[in-house]
Amino acid sequence: MTLLLNCDLGESYGSWKMGLDEDVFPHIDQANIACGFHGGDPVLMMKTIALAKKYGVTIGAHPAYPDLVGFGRRSMNCSENEIIGFMLYQMSALDGMAHSQGLHMEYVKPHGALYNDMMAKNEVRQSIMKAVAQFHRPVKLMLQATPNVSEHETEAEQFGIELVFEAFADRCYDDDGKLLARSKAGAVHSKEKMLAQVKQLNEQGTITTVGGNTLRIKADSLCVHGDNLEGVQAIAEIKHIIQGD
Repeated sequence: MTLLLNCDLGESYGSWKMGLDEDVFPHIDQANIACGFHGGDPVLMMKTIALAKKYGVTIGAHPAYPDLVGFGRRSMNCSENEIIGFMLYQMSALDGMAHSQGLHMEYVKPHGALYNDMMAKNEVRQSIMKAVAQFHRPVKLMLQATPNVSEHETEAEQFGIELVFEAFADRCYDDDGKLLARSKAGAVHSKEKMLAQVKQLNEQGTITTVGGNTLRIKADSLCVHGDNLEGVQAIAEIKHIIQGD
């Protein structure tokens, strides 16, 4: 199965700009669209959805902790009801705006600290799964492909939801299959290492960890970042690799 490419988009708001969205869209399959809690605003959401429609890109909600000042990168101690509430609020906002343009949201990918907490804390992940399960129609949940894929699939089945597993093009993996912390040297790959990792994952279904171990990763989608010109150019090259050009 060919890997899909997903990218976090629509994260500007007001006069503050983040990313080169219009340059990224021609190369990707899935757009994770900010819903206003860490980035994005109503006007930009409409514009981003319109771009997705123009390029035939699937859209997903990219909800976050209510942390606009910190760009959603700070963990918050929220209750289950709070997580369910702000998840449903953001999902509904994107789904409603997409519906007005003849599209619909197909999946959910939490952002930043919420994503990290989802992968590290059972209670946060289960609260997120409950929110997805309570949405008014079936949508999928995107989370990181790790050696615990089968456990996460079993967990999701209990909530009656379907998962989409993603790998990362530009991040180094620790020996346990999780992403190497950004505070550690080599956590973010150079362009050369990034392209080599994509090629290995695409051809062999494996990644090489920071310790030199080979791990098999079950991934449906590959996360790419395009917040600078070099990143956009890399996305185009990644597209060629996974298409076998």
